[in-house]
Amino acid sequence: MEVAQVLHMNGGVGDASYANNSLVQQKVICLTKPIREEAIRSLYCSTHPRSLAIADLGCSSGPNTLFVVSEFIKIVEKLCRELNHKSPEYKVFLNDLPGNDFNNIFKSLDSFKEKLCDEMESGIGPCYFSGVPGSFYGRVFPYQSLHFVHSSYSLQWLSKVPEGVDNNKGNVYIGSTSPKNVVRAYYEQFQRDFSLFLKCRAEELVEGGRMVLTFLGRRSDDPSSKDGCYIWELLATALSDMVLQGIIREEQLDTFNIPQYTPSPSEVKLEVLKEGSFAINRLEVSEVNWNALDEWNALDFESERSESLSDGGYNVAQCMRAVAEPMLISHFGEAIIEEVFCRYQQILAERMSKEKTKFINVTILLTRKA
Repeated sequence: MEVAQVLHMNGGVGDASYANNSLVQQKVICLTKPIREEAIRSLYCSTHPRSLAIADLGCSSGPNTLFVVSEFIKIVEKLCRELNHKSPEYKVFLNDLPGNDFNNIFKSLDSFKEKLCDEMESGIGPCYFSGVPGSFYGRVFPYQSLHFVHSSYSLQWLSKVPEGVDNNKGNVYIGSTSPKNVVRAYYEQFQRDFSLFLKCRAEELVEGGRMVLTFLGRRSDDPSSKDGCYIWELLATALSDMVLQGIIREEQLDTFNIPQYTPSPSEVKLEVLKEGSFAINRLEVSEVNWNALDEWNALDFESERSESLSDGGYNVAQCMRAVAEPMLISHFGEAIIEEVFCRYQQILAERMSKEKTKFINVTILLTRKA
């Protein structure tokens, strides 16, 4: 699997698009707002820059893409009013892999800027937006060109499927039946990737620059624990059922592994300390229900959508489809997709009716050392 080619969220604004199935990710961004606010305020108050460069890595497309950018600008503008400073200029860099739906983002920029200006009645500083396609497991920006880096629900994705996982039979990720060598291969790939990520960002951030990173992770120190891999085990169950019925070949399932690793807080901390360029200001764990609508009261959905939205299995299957469909199509072909997610929805609904199911989030606030 060429990760850079097939790892992207479903584009557009259709029923299976990421834009319409990213409520979990939005909930996580809202949960981690206090950490970002602390980072932005301390950054501005310690530097008072005339120009601020912000990068969102793994920006995807849809309503969440400009959520953090909007929040950043509002916090800085409020600080400027308090301190009687002139508004800075904002350089906003939106990064994702080349398959991302950047066109959808660009189409929304004019309305985004208009809305932001309306909300900030006394106006805002000039904003300049750039799309930056490319893997963040390498240099993406010039030396010391950034003040603030944000990434949410992107760094759990690896640069590639680890080597040496051919014996991970019947699984699509680390599972309870995965051999020890598979678990080790995934962890070592995460170590290499995250270490490289930190090294590259250390070169791109100015001294004192801030970075807020949120991973889909786990609480447990055991990589094969349910809180890190259960949702993928259930997808493997759906695929295994289709193998038993002869719909897909067994070797197709046995050769499909996703390029992801859900780290624990201690694993994230260890790589930061080993790389050495950043001070750790905060490291926190939060959680959100698989079905974000269980606890999401702030949004007013149209009545005609209420029936499907009340179906937890449907919601979670659609959320996972928006993320996983391009990878599944690349490996299994398009013909099986509807069947896979129909089965997956039923399995999810059954499990969710019997147990509490949550995503675990690991968030870290870092400062570039002098």
